[in-house]
Amino acid sequence: CKMAAGAWVMTNTARTDLLSGAYNIETGSFKCALYPTGSDLSVTETVYSTVTGEHANQGAPGYETAGKTVALSLTGTTTVKVDIDTDPVWTATGGDIAAKWAMIYETVTGKILCFALLDSGGATVTATTGNTFTVAAHTNGVFTLA
Repeated sequence: CKMAAGAWVMTNTARTDLLSGAYNIETGSFKCALYPTGSDLSVTETVYSTVTGEHANQGAPGYETAGKTVALSLTGTTTVKVDIDTDPVWTATGGDIAAKWAMIYETVTGKILCFALLDSGGATVTATTGNTFTVAAHTNGVFTLA
């Protein structure tokens, strides 16, 4: 099950945090976490630990609490694209992986950089036991700065 994430949305403080140096895109430590319907993930949430409803822990190789480590990269000069180097993949073990949202956050501070709907219609996406759940970054990357 490979979901092309929709457009990534920055939280209300992420742009200011990015410009003030709270995130180091190329060398920082980031994770991608999954959230089902019912989570309070929104633009007003700014720290990973305060968002409720993260997908239940399955243990490796399934979904693990706090998500999967992702590396971000920068490309371009006039317009700079921020992208995920390798799409995060989980294998559903001991149950399905079902999520509506994917979130990228910085692991040292817990600051949320952005989040995306996994289905353009807002539906929950499910990988059944034994199958993989992949969050594919948007074709335009996570976001661009122009």
